[in-house]
Amino acid sequence: MPEQPSVLLSCFADEATRTGSKTAVEQFAAVTALGLKHYTPRFVDVDGSGTIEHVVDLPKAKLKKLAKLQDEYGLSVTSIGSRVGKVKLLDQDDASKNQYVPFDKYLKTEVKRTLEAADALDTKLIRGFSFYHPAGEKPEGYIEAAVERVSALADLCKEQGFVYGLEIEPNLVGENGFILAQMIRAIKNPNLVLIYDGGNIAAQNKTRLICHDEFKAMQPHLGWVHIKDYAIDPNMTWEGHVDEERLKNFVPADIGDSGHDLALRDLKESLPKLTKKMKKLGAPGFFLELEPHLKGGGQFGGYSGPDGLGVACRALCRLLDYVGIDYDLRDFGDIQAARGF
Repeated sequence: MPEQPSVLLSCFADEATRTGSKTAVEQFAAVTALGLKHYTPRFVDVDGSGTIEHVVDLPKAKLKKLAKLQDEYGLSVTSIGSRVGKVKLLDQDDASKNQYVPFDKYLKTEVKRTLEAADALDTKLIRGFSFYHPAGEKPEGYIEAAVERVSALADLCKEQGFVYGLEIEPNLVGENGFILAQMIRAIKNPNLVLIYDGGNIAAQNKTRLICHDEFKAMQPHLGWVHIKDYAIDPNMTWEGHVDEERLKNFVPADIGDSGHDLALRDLKESLPKLTKKMKKLGAPGFFLELEPHLKGGGQFGGYSGPDGLGVACRALCRLLDYVGIDYDLRDFGDIQAARGF
C-alpha cells in the first residue's frame, strides 16, 4: 500500500494549564504526556515564581532557561505565538480598545523582540496577524494598507531567515480566507504563508460549508493549520464584529461547526507539496497545531487545562485516522533513545 501523508502535531503549551498557573514545568509535563514533540510558547511562568509573561517579553536569561528546560523534556518549538499584527492600522478612535503603534516604532520593539525570541528558541516560524481596520467598517477598504504592512513584515522575516504565518481571525483585515488569499497573492513573498483556523471562522457564525470554501481559498498558500473548533451560537446575531471575550462555545474538532473532516480530507491531497515547501523554508514539516480554548478564550489567548488539551488531542487523532493522515506521537523508541539505547 502507498504510504499515507503525514503531519507533525503540536500545541500551544499554555492551553494545558490551570486557571492562574502557566508554569513551564506544568506546560511541558502535560504536552509530553500527550505524546507531543513540538509546542508553541505564548504565556509562560518560566521559573515558577508566579510571574506570567508573554514569550516575546521574556528577558534573555529567561529565554535561555526556557530553551534549556524544553531540551530536558525533549521538546522543539513549532512557532512563536506572537501578537504581531494585532494593533490598529490607523491612529483613530473606534468602537474597539485596540492599540495603535506607529509602524516604524513597532518594527523596532514588538517585531524585533519576536524575532529575537524565535532565534533564542530555535524556530523559523512566526505566527502573526493582518492588523485591525476601524471597528464597524468593512475590511475590504483596508486591504491595500494591510498588504503594505504585512509585506514589510514578510520582507524582514525573509531577510533574517524566518517565515511569517498570517492567521485568519475575526475583526482583523484578514477575517476571511478570500481576503487572506488576495493579500498573499499581492505580496508574492515565499516567506509569507497562511494559517487556517476553522474555529476562528465558525465563531463568525459561518457554517461548515462556508468554512470549507474559505479553507479551499487558503489551501495553496498554507504554512500550517491551527486546530480549534466552535459550535455556532444560535442566540448571536452576526453584525460584522466578534466580541472575543464572550465566545464560550469552543469544542473539540470532531463535533464543531467548522467542518474539520472536509478540510483534512482536502489537506491530505496537498500535504506532500505543502510539506516540501515548509521544509525548504526551514521547518521540520507541516504542522497541525492544537489551540482548542475548551475552557475559555479571548483576544490574546485561551486555555483548555491538561484534561481539555487531552480531549482535543484525541479528537484530532480520531479525525486524522478517519481521513487517512498519519501523525507522529512519542513511543517507546523515543524513550529508549532518550535513555541512550
